[in-house]
Amino acid sequence: MKTPKRIEPLIEDGLVDEVLRPLMSGKEAAVYVVRCGKELRCAKVYKEANKRSFRQAAEYQEGRKVRNSRQARAMAKGSKFGRKETEDAWQNAEVAALFRLASAGVRVPKPYDFLEGVLLMEMVSDEYGDAAPRLNDVTLDPDQAREYHAFLIQQIVLMLCTGLVHGDLSEFNVLLSPDGPVIIDLPQAVDAAGNNHAFSMLERDVGNMASYFGRFAPELKQTRFAKEMWAYYEAGTLSPTTVLTGEFADTDEAADVGSVLREIEAAQRDEARRQAVKAEDEAPPGKAEEPPPPWMQ
Repeated sequence: MKTPKRIEPLIEDGLVDEVLRPLMSGKEAAVYVVRCGKELRCAKVYKEANKRSFRQAAEYQEGRKVRNSRQARAMAKGSKFGRKETEDAWQNAEVAALFRLASAGVRVPKPYDFLEGVLLMEMVSDEYGDAAPRLNDVTLDPDQAREYHAFLIQQIVLMLCTGLVHGDLSEFNVLLSPDGPVIIDLPQAVDAAGNNHAFSMLERDVGNMASYFGRFAPELKQTRFAKEMWAYYEAGTLSPTTVLTGEFADTDEAADVGSVLREIEAAQRDEARRQAVKAEDEAPPGKAEEPPPPWMQ
């Protein structure tokens, strides 16, 4: 097939020998199967911002580091330079996440190189050497569903231990290889400690997994792994070996309304005293003093 223009620099640099076929086109990128020597790999070509259906929502950007204050100002202003920097940061986020997660043992495609907006990475294959199917395209029996769900919960824990939350995890972003599920599509990964939306995104990711696998093993829909693992994470005790149960008890302690009301009344009395003293200090000389109100006696 004709080589896409964006992949030409990789061929010129000897990173890719041949583009074989398009694999898929998603909301933020198009993926091609390429030949690199004797290996088949994937080249993920990121779409330009005006051609993407997935927008870089502010909640995903929060907590991401930028190189310097000039870059941050430009990105905030939305200038031409700032838009380019925002695009670069968006693409680099997935590259950095893949290298970080792969080194931590998370099942993601192995990244090889990144050049001119094109990510060269491992092609996840099925037992016949073809592209592996997405979870959404397979039917599972209950035991398979439980096995794959447990495996992905462990992968989410590993990600959180590295400080990342996928942010868009669903059955559409997981491939099923002969060795088990592989997590893909990470440009929206967020920093767990630096993003105020991290827990809600984690809860959504985990909820999506429970909902999907719950089609085949309904009891999985009742699990509460997100709150359980987040509690360990906030306490600083989450580790790759942490044993999770899928159960989590919300605090059922009733609020002490009486105590709160007493605090409010005390504050009101203090403010009233301050106002009374201020009025007394500002009163004209010789004016007869009025008796204090009952609550001050």
